[in-house]
This record gives sequence, structure tokens and C-alpha cells, in this order.
Amino acid sequence: MLEAVHAFLLGFPALFSIVNPISGAFIFRGVTENRTPDGRARLARLVALNSLGVMMGALWAGSYLLAFFGITLAALRVAGGLVVALNGWRLLDAPEDREVRKQEQASTAEGVEDIALFPLTIPFTTGPGTIAVAVALGAGHPKVYGELAWFFLGMSAAALAMTATIWVTYHYADRLTRMMGPTGTRTVTRMSAFLLLCIGVQILITGVEDVLGPLLAAR
Repeated sequence: MLEAVHAFLLGFPALFSIVNPISGAFIFRGVTENRTPDGRARLARLVALNSLGVMMGALWAGSYLLAFFGITLAALRVAGGLVVALNGWRLLDAPEDREVRKQEQASTAEGVEDIALFPLTIPFTTGPGTIAVAVALGAGHPKVYGELAWFFLGMSAAALAMTATIWVTYHYADRLTRMMGPTGTRTVTRMSAFLLLCIGVQILITGVEDVLGPLLAAR
């Protein structure tokens, strides 16, 4: 049970930081402002469910895909840690630029009948960064079978909690916009970016330890 709690406490902040649903809700509102309230509510629900599928697939199957291609966990942690840390640094340095790019990408599909999967889910909500983080989290599972079950229970709970967060923030995007305003959004975005940077550095440190540990022990 404790393993599940630890997995949840590791997984949810990491997913929250990379998805950043609060700032995403502002873009969602801008993209769907010409739709009816019922249409926006339906899109919010579909985006949340699609995001759940993306996160669960990466969490559960990511490590097995790595094994199929012969990629070690240490290599994934080093590469994934670098990607996540750099992503966090860019978002911390200029969060507005990234959100503007997302807005432009999503706005190009406004005339499409169903935009729930692309681009609102991929790459807008759960893009390559989210997939990389989820794969890295899933690949760090314990080897003991009993602990493995608790680990994936905690990670699955983190994905479900992230799904609920996406649905709530997107569904109530109008109220969130009025409540927080641009200043509040930038503050949350920068705090999430700093947390994402720390998570990336921690993943990188763990990967370096995995690589250097056996080498130092053999000396």
C-alpha cells in the first residue's frame, strides 16, 4: 500500500507539471469560444478520456516497448531527464511563447468537426513531453511482483486524477479565466515549470547513478 502512495505522489506532480491543465484551460477556452456550452462540455469530456488513454498506454506499455527496442532504463532516464528538464527550463524562461504556439496550432483546426483527439488531446494536452514523462515513470517500476502491482495501482490512480483535473479545468474554463486572470495563470505556469525542471533533474540524476553505479562498484 505504501508503494502505491509513493507512486501516486511521484506520478501526479510529474504529470501535472508537464500537462499544465490550468494554462491549457485558457487555450481550450480560446479555441472553443465559438461553440455552444454543451459542445464545449462534450469536448472537455472527450479530451479528458483521450488523455487518459494516452497516459495509461505510456505508463503500462512504455517499458515493454523499450525492452523490445533494446533501450535500457538508464538510457531512458538520462535522455528523458534531459528532455523534461530542458522543457521545464524553456517554459520557465518564456511560458507565454509556448502557450502562444499551442494556441496557434490548435486554432488551425477550429473548422474541423471533431478536434477532440487532434489537436486538443495530441499534441495540445498530452503531447510528446507527457508521453516521455509517463514512459519514464512506468519504466521505473520495481522488480518484485507484489510491489509491482501496488506501483501500477498508484500510477494508474495518478493518471485518473490527472484525467479528472483536465476535465474539471477544461469544463469550467470560463470560470477559471474570470477567477485567475492572466497574472494568476502566468504564476501557476512558472511554478509548474520550476517543478517540472526539478523532476527532470531528478530523473537525470537517477539515470546517471544507474550508469555509474556498476562501474564504480567494479573498481
